[in-house]
Amino acid sequence: MSIAWSESTPIYLQLKERVVAMLLDGALKPGDALPSVRQVAADFQLNPITVSRAYQELADASLVEKRRGLGMYVTEGAPEKLLASERQRFLDEEWPAIVERIQRLGLDWDALRARIEASAGARP
Repeated sequence: MSIAWSESTPIYLQLKERVVAMLLDGALKPGDALPSVRQVAADFQLNPITVSRAYQELADASLVEKRRGLGMYVTEGAPEKLLASERQRFLDEEWPAIVERIQRLGLDWDALRARIEASAGARP
């Protein structure tokens, strides 16, 4: 399996974001084991130190925990904690630029709301 890594962002951060996305999508749940550092390094042809650094960042954020001799496991409450922090980051960092663009383009808030509701209704 091969993945195209972006050259603009360090690979360990991209790997961390992949795990974060899996947590948010529900692919990883509390108590689930992460693949071993060696396995991820072999699967994606990465240096094990790169994988370890990504896993350490997840541990520093208390999203995973090290279990001596067993590996890394998703902590209880990790998805909820992550969702809360990602929502706050979105509102603080991304939303202001979106609002500015909406205003610059002169888009109507009611029309946008209708589009959002239509998109949400179209999801399975």
